[in-house]
Amino acid sequence: MKKILMTICAVMISAVSFAQMGSGGFHLGEGSTYYGLRLGFNSSYIGGDVDLDSRPGLNIGAVVGLKCSPSVPLFLESGLYYAPKGGKKGAFKTRLDYLEIPVLMKYGIDVKGVDGLAVLPYIGPTFGFGIGGKVKPGNTDAFDDGAYNRFDVGIKLGCGVEYNMVYWEMGYQWGVVNISDIDEIDAFNRSFFMNIGINF
Repeated sequence: MKKILMTICAVMISAVSFAQMGSGGFHLGEGSTYYGLRLGFNSSYIGGDVDLDSRPGLNIGAVVGLKCSPSVPLFLESGLYYAPKGGKKGAFKTRLDYLEIPVLMKYGIDVKGVDGLAVLPYIGPTFGFGIGGKVKPGNTDAFDDGAYNRFDVGIKLGCGVEYNMVYWEMGYQWGVVNISDIDEIDAFNRSFFMNIGINF
């Protein structure tokens, strides 16, 4: 697993380095579609009655964006992410692995005086499905009956910065669906994230 993650990191770093040498890339005023790759850090915890402290993880994903209007720099972006979540407190640890599909509205703001530099604040829902996870001690399946539900919905709020093809973002995600499989207990995913990537 470590070798796979190191390979992914190396590929992303090489892609970003190549993009910095180029003069092309995605510009807010040109074209109607863009594609992107993302890799970054995720610090998550579980709030509500469970109240677990933060747990670090690694995001990876691919996105596609569509310009909604030829005259307004408003974009609709979606894609597919692998997003690790969960939390820990003392010896008690929960790992929840999700596949997530965001549906984000982004507004592009050109930075005056710097060609190819733009700021893109965004907001939108995310839809997640649990594909694996463990609860320790005991090493039991996190999505067994009496533990956590697989389906999750959240609100993602953040801001991206793009220079030529290079893209960087940070933000926060609030879970709005109770993921606890126990009726008397509420549990909600929360996460802070920072990603780097390329748009092309």
